[in-house]
Parts: sequence; C-alpha cells; structure tokens
Amino acid sequence: MCTRTSILKTTPYPFNATMSSSNPLNADYAWPLWDDEPIEGAFALDTTNGIDKAVVTSVTRPWLFGFKPTTRTSNGRNVLILGGGGYIELMVGREGVQVARWLAGLGFHAFVLIHRFPNKETGSQAPVDDARRALNMFDEKGFGEGGKGVCGLSSGGHLAASLLSTYPTTWNRPDAESGVPKLDFAIIGYAPISTNAKGRQIIANKPALEPPKKQALYDTMQPDVQLVGGVPPTFIVYAGNDPIVPVVNAYRLAEGIMKAGAPVELHVFSDAPHGFALDTQGLPVSDWPSICEKWMNQNGFMG
Repeated sequence: MCTRTSILKTTPYPFNATMSSSNPLNADYAWPLWDDEPIEGAFALDTTNGIDKAVVTSVTRPWLFGFKPTTRTSNGRNVLILGGGGYIELMVGREGVQVARWLAGLGFHAFVLIHRFPNKETGSQAPVDDARRALNMFDEKGFGEGGKGVCGLSSGGHLAASLLSTYPTTWNRPDAESGVPKLDFAIIGYAPISTNAKGRQIIANKPALEPPKKQALYDTMQPDVQLVGGVPPTFIVYAGNDPIVPVVNAYRLAEGIMKAGAPVELHVFSDAPHGFALDTQGLPVSDWPSICEKWMNQNGFMG
C-alpha cells in the first residue's frame, strides 16, 4: 500500500522534532521559500518505505527544512542539501534527510530543500531559482554568518554545480542575482553535469529528455563550461561503472573547476551502483563519507 502524506498546516518557526504531517521530515525548522502559505498542499511525500527512503513525487510550493547540529557545539557553518531524482521526483530520504543527519553529526546546520521540478507550469529555471532562494534564506533566518556549503547528489549534484555558475541571461527573471553565490565548499556526487545537454551527450542518438523543460534545463545549465571566479573548493565522488550517469561528468566538472582556479578533490570508485548515497554497504564506496569528512577537516570547514 502506497503511503502519501498530505502535508498539513504548519508554521515557519522552529519545530519540536516529532514526525507529523505538519513536520514530515522530523526537522527542527521549516520555511516556505516564496510565500507565507501553510504547508498544506505544498508537495506530495511518499513514505511507504519510511522517512529514510521517502520520495517527493510532486511539488507545488517549495520548502526548506533545517536540522540542528547534533554535536555538543556547532561548527558555525550551514549546508544546503540537494537530493536527486532526475528532476521528476526527489529522493528526499536517502539523499536528503540521511545526508542532513550525517552533516548535523559533524556540527553543521543542515538544510534539505524540496524544490520544484522543471515543467511547463514552473519553467526550466525553477530548481535553480529555488536553490538560490534557499541560500539567501540562510541570511534572512540568521544562519549566514558562519559560511555556507552545498551538497548535491545525482540531479541534485547538477543543481549544486549550477549554483557555482552565473545565472543565465536567457532566463527572464529580473530580480535574480546574476553573480555566483558565495560558498565555502561544495560536495557533488554522481551528477549528470553535461552529458544530458544537446551536442554533449556521449550516447549516440540519445532522445531528448521529458518533459521538454527538463531537457531545456540541462541544455541551459552546463556547469563544467560555465564556471567563473568564486568557485569554492569542491569534493567530487562518482562510480566509474555508473550505468545511469557516465563518469565523464566527473572529469568534465573537475577540469572546469580547476580552470576556474579552485582546488578539487576527485574520487572515482571503480565499482558502485548509481545512487550509492550514504547507505550502500559492503563496497569501497561505502567509505566516501569518511573520506569527505577528512577532506572537510583538512580544509578547515568543520571548525
């Protein structure tokens, strides 16, 4: 039996972390991105397999969910978490809540974004607009002083990489800031950086993606060739035999970041499934979070 949570009324103030339809992710904070409307009807959440594997199947109004550090003290930094799902759904459990718990356990304030999908109702730019808005909310809600990072997996990794690029002039949003958001670091995993873009696919005669606005997003945002100054140090992790996202995306992104003048930590595991996230067990890729922790510690992002 499929369990879909009908999201009920809530408030943009701190929550007690008790799961309910008004606090579906067990978050400490929850805020709407663009309005003051209640959470009812904002998105559809499938919790058939529990919150750790929850999936958002549709989004009408985006929301941001915050998790406090679970360490004795905060390290003062905040991370925007962007899960995958091919821009047609959102793996908010495996690539959102689980990631938030990991980062909160390292002293970060961790924020999971439930963003809109690119379609004819929202336009191709909707996910990028939502992610940029979420970063601005860190400052508005009093979390901006300690610095910001971003962590994106799968299509969320493409979205995270898009935050390292300037806002496209072809998108008609006069209130959008065109510059690159100021970030301290980025973590990007198994993301389709540019192999979905027309003319840059590595699969011959690959058909256009549906819906058309999704294809338009990939055509417009090709971060590996759109990076400019201000790109932060970036940790990149991929599977060399990923059957869904070719590993060439990792190499393209790493090259683009280095050309932009930023340091890159690149890890390619020879044998791992697509979407390995944090819960793949028994393989070398299972160690990537601890490797990433060492990288963050080495670069001073955890203290």
